[in-house]
Amino acid sequence: MSERLSRARAVRLGWTFAAVVVLCALPFYLDAFWLRIGLFSMAAAVGAVGLGLLSGTAGQLSLGHAFFLAVGAYGYVWLAGEPGPGLPTALAAVLAVLLAGVAGGLFSPVAGRVRGVYLGVATLALVFLGHHVLLTADSVTGGFNGRSVPPLEVGGFSFSADSELSLLGVPFGAEERLWYLGLALFAITWFTARGLLRGRPGRALVALRDSETAAAVMGVDVSRYRSAAFVVSSMYAGLAGVMLALAFRRVVPDYFGLVLSVDYLAMIVIGGLGSVAGATAGAVFVTALPLLMTRYADQLPLVAAPGTTDGAVGPTEAARYLYGAAIVLILLFAPDGLHGLVRRLRARLRSRRTAPPPADAASPSQPPASAVRAKEPTP
Repeated sequence: MSERLSRARAVRLGWTFAAVVVLCALPFYLDAFWLRIGLFSMAAAVGAVGLGLLSGTAGQLSLGHAFFLAVGAYGYVWLAGEPGPGLPTALAAVLAVLLAGVAGGLFSPVAGRVRGVYLGVATLALVFLGHHVLLTADSVTGGFNGRSVPPLEVGGFSFSADSELSLLGVPFGAEERLWYLGLALFAITWFTARGLLRGRPGRALVALRDSETAAAVMGVDVSRYRSAAFVVSSMYAGLAGVMLALAFRRVVPDYFGLVLSVDYLAMIVIGGLGSVAGATAGAVFVTALPLLMTRYADQLPLVAAPGTTDGAVGPTEAARYLYGAAIVLILLFAPDGLHGLVRRLRARLRSRRTAPPPADAASPSQPPASAVRAKEPTP
């Protein structure tokens, strides 16, 4: 058994190493469009992992995830830009994530006392309130037109296209540089979230989701853990907001609306509630689908190219129809999402490989059982 586990661990490490090598090599071969899809997908994955911890693991419904993404994005822009304190951009990014955590902490007393659809309605109010503030606080947010995003600089290295840089003959612009930053931040998110889920906090949150009464009997502080889950989820959302701001290079209030919160709920439902890998897969699906349909709209049936008015469905609306249908199919046939579906397929393939031969199969060196019975003397 231990040999089998060590072999499985070695295979898993090998696949992980191969995936890291491939992801690090992609900027040398992909153009800016595909790298931009990757940037948006990595930022969405970070936010989806945070929402998965809150809704999938802790069982708290939240419709206000877009509000905390806006706090992270606009917090970075204001802290690093003018007007604003004009802090170093690396420090501004860290403080923006902490600011999103503080916003989640201010709301955590409500999250600690309210649950279910009531918590969803309460967080929905955050989205409308936040959108109103973004439109009216012109000195901070820039109002309807938004604000440009200062490029991130770490140790004198700028994640922008202003300075020329080339590696192995490949020019590295803003997308290529932000790709590696996004990979590093996503890796940190992946390992910290998996550590939380596998440790005592994750077991406590799962107990809260299954039964608050049973969790309280086992010594789990219900209000404390529910509030902590909301704060941690808000910090992940703040980090995703910073990553989105750097990828977009301009933030506008209309992006951080209710539709964005619904998109994040779709990500964790499609990928699988309570799973880091599932949230990542759902984020890539929901983020990449409208971008791909926009690029190839002229080659798709019943989809109108952007800017045309022929009455057909636009690529963004068509993408929402598709992943809406995907949610219905997931809920009907795979309630645990894509992650659970893949896990079941892997378990089925593994069981087929290790299954013993049928008991009634005749060995080549032995005669059939019927022949043996025929040779026995009759009484």
